[in-house]
Amino acid sequence: MPEEHSQTVMAVDELQAIIQRCQILEEADFKGEDFNLFQVAGQKCLEDGYAAQLLEVIQNEKNKVIIKNMGWNLISPLVRCIFMYKQEDDKREHCLMILDQLAQLCNPKELFLGLLEQIEQTSGEQVCQTVMLLLQPLQTVLLKLQNKKAYSVGLSLAMIMNQLTPLPVPYTKQQIQEDKLGLCQCCNAVVDFAKPFVNEVVKNMEKSSEYNDMELKEELIKFCMQSLKYPLLAAQLEQLEGIEDHPFRHFATEITDILWNIGELIPLVFVHHKGKSPHWENQEFADIERKNSADSLACLSYLMFVQHFGVECFPVVFSPSYLLLCNMTHIEVLLKRTEESVLSKGLDLFESCLLRMEDNSLLHHYLELRDFINVPQDLVKIMTLCPMEHMRKKSLNILQLFIDKFDTEGKYTLFRCLLKTSNHAGVEGYIIKNIKDQIHLALMEYDNIWFTGHHLISLLDLVLSLPEGAETDLLQNSDRIMASLNLLRYLVIKDCESDNQTGVWTTLGKIEQNFLKPLRVGLNMSKAHYEAEIKNKKENRKEAHSSNTVCSVTVSGEKMPAMTTGMQLQVLHSALFTFDLIESVLARVEELIEVKRKAVMDENS
Repeated sequence: MPEEHSQTVMAVDELQAIIQRCQILEEADFKGEDFNLFQVAGQKCLEDGYAAQLLEVIQNEKNKVIIKNMGWNLISPLVRCIFMYKQEDDKREHCLMILDQLAQLCNPKELFLGLLEQIEQTSGEQVCQTVMLLLQPLQTVLLKLQNKKAYSVGLSLAMIMNQLTPLPVPYTKQQIQEDKLGLCQCCNAVVDFAKPFVNEVVKNMEKSSEYNDMELKEELIKFCMQSLKYPLLAAQLEQLEGIEDHPFRHFATEITDILWNIGELIPLVFVHHKGKSPHWENQEFADIERKNSADSLACLSYLMFVQHFGVECFPVVFSPSYLLLCNMTHIEVLLKRTEESVLSKGLDLFESCLLRMEDNSLLHHYLELRDFINVPQDLVKIMTLCPMEHMRKKSLNILQLFIDKFDTEGKYTLFRCLLKTSNHAGVEGYIIKNIKDQIHLALMEYDNIWFTGHHLISLLDLVLSLPEGAETDLLQNSDRIMASLNLLRYLVIKDCESDNQTGVWTTLGKIEQNFLKPLRVGLNMSKAHYEAEIKNKKENRKEAHSSNTVCSVTVSGEKMPAMTTGMQLQVLHSALFTFDLIESVLARVEELIEVKRKAVMDENS
């Protein structure tokens, strides 16, 4: 007999010997040694390919008590063997049948711990495969448990989600279709796993209007909250052409359905989590809990208001401004993030809320709320710092939408705030252009007090000034300066000194002193400096007899990357062109002021 065959037969014989010995023992008489011998022999049968013989032993009615007590020990070698065999292999099929039998026969408490341990120990590419393999037996065992059922369901769901969370979420259409690690499939399998427990809560709620057993319900809420944070917050949830049944859209539907069925969808959307949140002695844990909850609730709002999951359950009694108010906290949470998948959800949610509103309908009182000041500042950061151009453009469009929705006083207050906080000349220039548009409207109305008279003069003090007088870096601030000059030119042309609707003529002396004169001095200094630099570079180039000498240049206080002399000259000429542009508008403004003053003096003489 070949040596390998004799070893295998020995493994089966050993198992039979242990079984026969244990058959005559009472359940209480099983010893630790018996458990160990059973595990070793069973494992050897599996590893040597004798799963069929092991299955026979397990199915034998006489061995019922032994399997009930000892069978859970086989879970670990069983899972290893299932992954070792190919899909169509009979041995794999036998192993799967053994797993099913163990779920039916073993002590539920022992098997529950064995299954959880197996899920906990898996990692990397095998996580989803392991979870999907063990979900059915785990569900079978949990449905049998009498004591601590809610706790065990919660522990299972938390363990599974914690194991899935490190896996990357497929985002592109190709990644979703490939589902390389099986995450899309696994997430939907986990929802199916949870359904009997959801049904149990629903049935109990139907039996009694005062449903007191909150434990299982709380565990299901925790699972939904965890699922909202991962994978849904990071997932691509738009409809994708060519993907009929989008796995994450399906998963999102299931999660919102669970929340609706257990009566928690609307409370979570509007009043946050009304259940008990754990009290942490450790402040760090409390902060993590709060942040996780904030991420989940923000994702839930996105699902409902942008993707319209669960919208059929939604009461239609709320005003658009109230919905915006409810969502501003969520929008702020999402806009603070830098990942495209999360940031885009924040922008979409904000845009969706704003598009529901009429222009000029949002009352200025909302700007007394912290979120209504923080969110536009977050938009400014995205507009100026985000590396993705489409995100920057979208943020700018949404900022304009936000401005448009406010009443006149709200626009005025928002402009003041953004001018003081943006610290970016391009953004300030954009706000000043908006101010010009509002003044234009105010000149055609009779009751607009915010963009005429003393309110406007106060705003012009912010707009028509140089941060550091004549020493201001004109290149760095060119966008703001050009917008300010264009505004002043508009005011001088549109508002006659005799009418003085805007009040600009009253404060013109101050504007000249604080803005026009220092700007003229600064321009002269800057032009002289850059012209001298150009002359210097040209002389150096002649001396070096080569335009390819590499050196550095400092522009606006920042050292530029190493450039050839020719490249540096281009930069310096470009700066001079900007100064010429500013100077031409400045000269036009000064000329207009002079002409208007002369006309008034002629009238008076």
